Amino acid sequence: MHITNCLRVIRNAWHFYYALVLVFKVVCGGIGIALLTP
Repeated sequence: MHITNCLRVIRNAWHFYYALVLVFKVVCGGIGIALLTP
């Protein structure tokens, strides 16, 4: 029970981290395009 709960927390944290990285890439890509476009 306790191990399952711990794994669930780790999985939720991983999904949150993945979403954060995805947003970071999109924002950086948008800034890069804005800087490269005259």
